[in-house]
Amino acid sequence: MFYLTTKYRIIGTIRGRVFIPYLHLNLQYYSDYANNFCRIAPLVIIFITSFSHKNMVKSQDSSGTDESSHWFETWFNHPLYLEVYRHRDQEEAARCIRTILSVSGLEIKDPASISVLDIACGAGRHAIELARLGFCVTGNDLSPFLLEEARKEAITCSLQLELSCCDMRHIPGSGLFDLVVQLFTSFGYFDLKEDDRVVLGKVYRALKTGGWYVLDLINPVHLARNLAPETRRIAGNLTLLEQRAFHEDRITKTITITPPVGEKLTFSESVRLYGKEEIVAMLQDEGFAVTEIVGNYQGDHYMENDSPRMMIFCRKP
Repeated sequence: MFYLTTKYRIIGTIRGRVFIPYLHLNLQYYSDYANNFCRIAPLVIIFITSFSHKNMVKSQDSSGTDESSHWFETWFNHPLYLEVYRHRDQEEAARCIRTILSVSGLEIKDPASISVLDIACGAGRHAIELARLGFCVTGNDLSPFLLEEARKEAITCSLQLELSCCDMRHIPGSGLFDLVVQLFTSFGYFDLKEDDRVVLGKVYRALKTGGWYVLDLINPVHLARNLAPETRRIAGNLTLLEQRAFHEDRITKTITITPPVGEKLTFSESVRLYGKEEIVAMLQDEGFAVTEIVGNYQGDHYMENDSPRMMIFCRKP
């Protein structure tokens, strides 16, 4: 039996296979593992959440600067994140997945033969739904906290789910997946557009020939027409103030959280917005063939002025 290891510590074992979720990867073992994942133990979860931020491998963006101050590292690894977005529930995720499978035609395939990668999977809403339907699913995220939540949910549901922890710019492997999904505005986090292009290149490489990539973005035209600069709401026992503003080609949101006791907490989000023409051109530059764009999770046709989402379906020829 081999150990699941990183350069820092042993984090678990798995039968006869090696999987190293950070940057120091044995790619041959990774490929073997992905190809055989559905044929091994009925429940295999790669437990990686013993990592703390101080032990995480530090990477650099293409400008050479350290990532440790990026907003998404702090916010997505905080327990209150799930409380703030608790209204994004499993029903919404199931509706989104149904649309993806219908538009791509994968709903008529044998799910056990389809390997799926969910990039920025978070607490696993979409990955869990795909696993429930019988697909061979890998969920990847940078947040140990959210991956632990996904792990616990998979165990609760007795589902087979693989989890890995790395920056989306370092997704490993080539020709491993039939479907890659990147949902709920999980693209455009980085300071430089070049880093977004790196992500697209990694996705293209990770897909099998003929594989599907589904990229779910905010429709910037609809957002500009309907932006609510400030909203207040209650999430559980938390009082939330959310303030939104455009800054050049980005939308930022500042979230002020008032708990029942204790001091207020403030977190920020910042996402680069891409218009339809620009993102389609970027995808085509990487080699993708764009086949369809839908405007919401129900799968309605994309309309520039009226659709809240821009969910782009493309294939690796």
